[in-house]
Amino acid sequence: MKAPRLAVAVSVALSLTACGAGGPGGGGGRPGSGDDTIKASDINPQPRPLVKDGGTLRWGIGEFPAQWNRNHIDGNLAMAAVISNALLPSPFVSDDKAQITVNRDYLLDARVTRQAPKQVVTLRLNPRARWSDGQPITWGDYQAQWHALKGDDPDFHLVSATGYQDIAKVRRGRDDHEVVVTFARPFGDWKALFSPLLPASTNRTPEAFDTAWLNKIPVTAGPFRFGGFDQTAKTITILRDDNWWGERAKLDRIIYRAAEQDSLIGMFGNGELDIIDVGTSAPDYARAQATPGARVRQAAGPDFRHLTFNAASDPLRDVRVRQAVQLGIDRQAIARSDLQGLDWPSTPLNNHFFMNTQTGYQDNAGDLGAYDPERAGRLLDQAGWKLDGAVRKKDGRPLDLRFVVPSGVQLSKAEGELAQSMLTRIGVRLSLQVVPSDDFFTKYVIPGNFDITPFAYIGTPFPVSSSYGVYANAPDGRTWNANFGRVGSAAIDAAMDRAGQNLDPEGARADVNAADKLIWKQASVLPLYQRPQLVAVRETLANVGARGFHELRYQDIGFVR
Repeated sequence: MKAPRLAVAVSVALSLTACGAGGPGGGGGRPGSGDDTIKASDINPQPRPLVKDGGTLRWGIGEFPAQWNRNHIDGNLAMAAVISNALLPSPFVSDDKAQITVNRDYLLDARVTRQAPKQVVTLRLNPRARWSDGQPITWGDYQAQWHALKGDDPDFHLVSATGYQDIAKVRRGRDDHEVVVTFARPFGDWKALFSPLLPASTNRTPEAFDTAWLNKIPVTAGPFRFGGFDQTAKTITILRDDNWWGERAKLDRIIYRAAEQDSLIGMFGNGELDIIDVGTSAPDYARAQATPGARVRQAAGPDFRHLTFNAASDPLRDVRVRQAVQLGIDRQAIARSDLQGLDWPSTPLNNHFFMNTQTGYQDNAGDLGAYDPERAGRLLDQAGWKLDGAVRKKDGRPLDLRFVVPSGVQLSKAEGELAQSMLTRIGVRLSLQVVPSDDFFTKYVIPGNFDITPFAYIGTPFPVSSSYGVYANAPDGRTWNANFGRVGSAAIDAAMDRAGQNLDPEGARADVNAADKLIWKQASVLPLYQRPQLVAVRETLANVGARGFHELRYQDIGFVR
């Protein structure tokens, strides 16, 4: 299995995580250099007339999602987004520079129609748009999604209420195909909302929200429709929807096949799959490159690899201990190990919101981003953890932490082994715990059953709204949603709120960086590096690959003539 990734966004939009508030993202050059050979996206763009009609695309994926409601905390997975983006409405789309435009399959127009005394956004819906059950997509679907995601009912298990909690009301406009959204306070990333849009019937009650999409996809509204699950073969099939009102999908079907990464690479090499995410494994990269008739497409991803520290675990409640562990980990060495053989720089990422290649990026890590075992030792001494032989102890207890990794992910295991060796130097014992890959998020990361864990966050063109839930404080001290570090502060929330409400792009970026400086001091998420997107594809495959910020048009994907 490849290294797991979470999709992060406003209550789960397209793919989660960190982009620029109001600013362009996904620049074209290699991080930290003047080399412009790394593309913002590499999808072999081809006009529709050059793409064959028909065919089956066999797409390898690293996990088999159970929860398909991507606004639900258990559904916030990258692979759920990869599949459901072909099935569900996204009112807005992003290009490879993270510029946002209206998706005319669902919207005819969208604009801020009033700024004072309240921000008002009016959406004009495409009247041809319908759900697969025949019901039209109307203002009522938008209102129901706001009710579910605004965050005032804890029985809705949300990824994030960001943006929705800023809305005062959603009402019908001049007819059923006009939505008028009035904000209680300004929200600059309003185009990040309602993506993906779900039908009102599955948003009206907590029970429907939790269960209607569990191990099923009950309704769709995209160029493809749901075909079926095969739990034994671990496949998910989607079919061209002949009732789709937009441009007809080129492919007849897409079959997604879930397996561990070693198996995916083998199946791609044997011609059993047409596209797989290579991840950051140099051997897999070499194997994919050596496959006849294949190419590895490469782009500067909006994704970043990181370690999350669980501040709810007893030893890590003390910020001094978290800071010490952070200082005791050599990020540069981990990046060099992870990226060796990939022709990608091992530049540490020093921002939680912006990528190295994005407008707005600045180094906010300061001295807390350095590898400094001596200072780490002093912090542990101050926190009462004194060296007793090779391991520090406090009140007779050893400082022993669990580093939880999914089975079959050699990258995560290697990161754990490196961190284990590094932390030994400061008297911290790190024990690796390998857990079933299918359980990694649902039984360990999301419920907080770990001390330290590695994975990657997936970016969107909306930096604060997409990442807000990762760093937001729990209002009741218990409901952490997507904040797996389980720690926050009023100051961080206030800084992120200022960024989200700032309608000036330059001012918003300054507010984002102010929040980022506070998050570095909190030491809950340790960024490692901007992750390259490496996607192996058949040479004849068009309009899909390493997409960066570019959102795929699934109806255009196919094989060239």
